[in-house]
Amino acid sequence: MVSVEPLADRDIITTSRARTEQVLARVFERATPVAGELDAAMRYGVLGGGKRLRPVLVYAAGRALGAEDTALDAPAAAIELIHAYSLIHDDLPAMDDDDMRRGRPTVHRVYNEAMAILTGDALQTLAFEVLAEARPPRLGAMVGVLAHASGRDGMAAGQALDLCAVGGQLDVDALATMHRYKTGALIRAAVRLGALAAVDEDDSRVAALDAYATAIGLAFQIQDDILDVAGDAATLGKATGADAARAKPTYPALLGLEGARAKAHGLLDEALDALAPLGERAFPLADLARHMIDRDH
Repeated sequence: MVSVEPLADRDIITTSRARTEQVLARVFERATPVAGELDAAMRYGVLGGGKRLRPVLVYAAGRALGAEDTALDAPAAAIELIHAYSLIHDDLPAMDDDDMRRGRPTVHRVYNEAMAILTGDALQTLAFEVLAEARPPRLGAMVGVLAHASGRDGMAAGQALDLCAVGGQLDVDALATMHRYKTGALIRAAVRLGALAAVDEDDSRVAALDAYATAIGLAFQIQDDILDVAGDAATLGKATGADAARAKPTYPALLGLEGARAKAHGLLDEALDALAPLGERAFPLADLARHMIDRDH
């Protein structure tokens, strides 16, 4: 089981990010390298920094329902490994064709396209390995959540819809559907994995957290669309203006910048309202939602 000692109590984002870095480092420390370049590419793709928002959501949701950090380490690592794999594949020339990620050259630029594909494949399966080795009480449900969010009913479907939408016209509802799969599925999975580390699926608070995650998942993508137009490339660690250059449908293109911002903040209000059944224990989740939507990077 992947686990580390508790950190000193700090704000939820700082604490959870630091813990995530320790857990991910431990995953690779425990691995026996077989193919050296593949191992190096996996480390490069995962340990190169990042916001770690999905693991933070795992810890925040789990703590809100009474889970200990040690029970949240494996699902937090698993969700970040899936996210890392998705970024590596998204950056490929056949997908979004990006040269920079988190202020560094993308994996396929440092290694090569074939190695980047294999790296993503290996990280995806490693996520399930980490989760299986931890053997949490609701392992079957957790595996189902992660698989559903990653595959044809989740992130992969969203990416396919995104590719098909390039150069086309989508209305606001169709754009929301695409993002519900592409970005929202993994955010919902992160929150649900944290919840399942504490309680069964039929606990009413899980439904409340699902509603929260659905709202912030879409709001987070809208904010990404906004930053691609109005953000700073040096701060973001990747090129801006890429969506417009590829003729991709976005919320600013459909609603204008102010309309997109209003939509994101309306969804933030929905997310905060959904947390009411959790009471004071949900305060860190509320702060995290505000951070995700009001961020400038």
